Amino acid sequence: MKNKAAFMWTITAICLILTIVFWFLMNKKEVKYEEVSATVINTSSKEIINKNTKNKTTFYEVKVEYKGKEYALQNVHGLAGYYKGKNVKALLSNDILYANIEGIKSSSPIAIIYFIFLFGTFGMFFASATYMSKNKKLNRKERSE
Repeated sequence: MKNKAAFMWTITAICLILTIVFWFLMNKKEVKYEEVSATVINTSSKEIINKNTKNKTTFYEVKVEYKGKEYALQNVHGLAGYYKGKNVKALLSNDILYANIEGIKSSSPIAIIYFIFLFGTFGMFFASATYMSKNKKLNRKERSE
């Protein structure tokens, strides 16, 4: 039982170290993009309500036109400043238009690996803590009998 707990905590530590390494790699990586001017052709927002918690989440969609082609502007956090016919600054990277540089960085392969290890670290931390808690309860129960 102690070996399994030690193994789980070791995996958690490895995930944490790799999360930190990929965070630095993600933020250090120079992204290639071109700043362009695109014309807003449509905006919309969609609000989704969680049935259990009643929390609301709003998703924003901005359609723009650049060089005669329609794009969905990525990483938009609100509709302020986006109205039909307005020219807006956008960042073109890999034939995708982004509203800001964070959108480009967070969609890179290094960022995806970072997020995998980040969620893996949280998952392993909670799994390890839960395992240890259950193991301690079992040990107490065995001692009292």
